[in-house]
Amino acid sequence: MENEEEKREKELKYLCRLFWIFMIGSLAGFLYENILVLFQKGYFELRQGLLYGPLIPVYGIGAVIYEIIIPRMKSHLSAFFYSMLLGAFIEYVCSYVQEVLFGTISWDYHWVTINLNGRTSILHAFYWGLAGVIFYDIIHPMFDKIMRKPFNKKSIVITTICFTLILFDVYLSWTACYRQKERICDIPAKNNIDRFMDKYYPDSRIDKIYTNKIIKMKN
Repeated sequence: MENEEEKREKELKYLCRLFWIFMIGSLAGFLYENILVLFQKGYFELRQGLLYGPLIPVYGIGAVIYEIIIPRMKSHLSAFFYSMLLGAFIEYVCSYVQEVLFGTISWDYHWVTINLNGRTSILHAFYWGLAGVIFYDIIHPMFDKIMRKPFNKKSIVITTICFTLILFDVYLSWTACYRQKERICDIPAKNNIDRFMDKYYPDSRIDKIYTNKIIKMKN
């Protein structure tokens, strides 16, 4: 029977695993989006989810949920079906939250014949399903192999540093985008943080980073 120390170490190891799966999923999403737009438009146009770092968190969130649920599936068909549903759900929720919080969206699938409010579609759900099968066959087994290695303090330190940097990036990105929403609504700066955002993250800089965002709110 596991003692308390072994149990804590096992839980910490699993949390580290989820974090790195988030990172790999976010990076894979960044590469996929930028390669896709390069083929579609014939020139490079940045697709990025955070102010700093080549990451798109919606893919990372999807990867984490895959890790929690998909390995329990008994077949490739089950993995594909559940991945379709989970991926479409994640995509819809992230689009909805982005619009509510920041007054913008980053994708619109109204051009697809079968779509749900333009936030997700049957085509993109199919892509999520394929990604789930790849995760089921390749990503999860790979992480299983990696995580069998001894867990040491160096791993914890590296993960903690990376987690802290990503958390700061998320906070900065969130605050900068929310402040842009306020500027669009002609809301003046209320504090030093707002003034900092106005000075170092003006609309021109935000628009250069989030090239594909569409403003949905009314002034």
